[in-house]
Amino acid sequence: MSVVQSCFRRIPYLVRDIDVFRISSFRLLSSTSAKFSSHGQEKKLFTPGPLSVSLTVRQAALRDLGSRDVEFISTVKFLRSKLVQIAGVSEDDFTAVPVQGSGTFAVEAVFHTALPKPKGKALILENGAYGKRMGKICETLGIPFRLEGFAENSMVDVNKVEQILREDPSFTMVAVVHCETSSGVINPVEEVGQMVKKHLPNCVYFVDAMSSFGAVPIDLERAKVDFLVSSVNKCLQGIPGFSYAIVKTEQLLQCKGNSGSLCLDLYDQYDGLEKTGQFRFTPPTHCMLAFCQAIKEFEEEGDIVGRANRYKENRRILQEGMKKLGFEEFLGPEHKGYIITSYKFPNDPNFDFKTFYSKLNEKGLVIYPGKVLNADCFRIGTIGQLFPEDFHTLLSCIKEVCKEMNIKLPVS
Repeated sequence: MSVVQSCFRRIPYLVRDIDVFRISSFRLLSSTSAKFSSHGQEKKLFTPGPLSVSLTVRQAALRDLGSRDVEFISTVKFLRSKLVQIAGVSEDDFTAVPVQGSGTFAVEAVFHTALPKPKGKALILENGAYGKRMGKICETLGIPFRLEGFAENSMVDVNKVEQILREDPSFTMVAVVHCETSSGVINPVEEVGQMVKKHLPNCVYFVDAMSSFGAVPIDLERAKVDFLVSSVNKCLQGIPGFSYAIVKTEQLLQCKGNSGSLCLDLYDQYDGLEKTGQFRFTPPTHCMLAFCQAIKEFEEEGDIVGRANRYKENRRILQEGMKKLGFEEFLGPEHKGYIITSYKFPNDPNFDFKTFYSKLNEKGLVIYPGKVLNADCFRIGTIGQLFPEDFHTLLSCIKEVCKEMNIKLPVS
């Protein structure tokens, strides 16, 4: 065969290889452009989630392990044990049950598992979007419930809870969000739990600690919590992929057969993990490897106290800087949360949130729109892989953007 004939015979393969290269390059560029700002730097996420995480956490995910691999089974066991330790309770009394999916998957799993049909009845204490979401879950599942609303800028009123429980002792679950991230309110979950168990000792007490666990201390024993849920991509700074429930084991063992869902049955998930060490269905292997590194970095920072101190300092810098710029917080000074802060839109005809957001985004800084219903707000998170220098940068950029938009400073 001549050289020319050989070349012609190779053309289809060359075209194929070029196509593969072109597609791979496009995917790489698309992925890169999604992660980086126009300045070529990674974006900083000043949000309640997904959060910025360390490079070392992301690198830890770059390994392939089978779900039945001995190392992976050991990894799952390690993480379950660590989560109970972080919760500050004994593994003799509590267990951790990981669930594939976002935090809402774990929330729904608790309602499925802890409330038997048709006898279950939930009291949901809400003062924001995530409490309302609990109500939506119960409505969808056909679970009888009462949604007791409180003002979005106030904490759940413990006295009101007591009044409700006195008037109606038929509830089998009381549920509340610890940090309501639509506003930033921290609810008094310990006081609520004590009140619940005082009046209804057999009632399940469920705390959604999605955005607080790992940075805002909760005494689960004092609060008499039966079920607590959170997600890896919050204060423990793992990458998104799974959530978990930390459960009083004795309570969970009573839930066999309750769930109307196969996937979201916490009892069945727990039973499988205890018997085989394995997930019932394909686990998020890469996310769990990354979470091992995230836990290591959490401990190196000083556990809950160390992480809380950094977040508090982030919040202090943000609070002082935004006050100087004239921005007003949605919550009053009695609220001491340091997870996320809601700011009211300034009263300036040149302010437009979409423009404000886009200009900050172009500088590699991502904030969140508001989620409260009775005020126009935007939100700035102080958790994740963010440090005081990041907030000095954010404040400088907010000042620049306001000037670009001809917004008078300090804003009114």
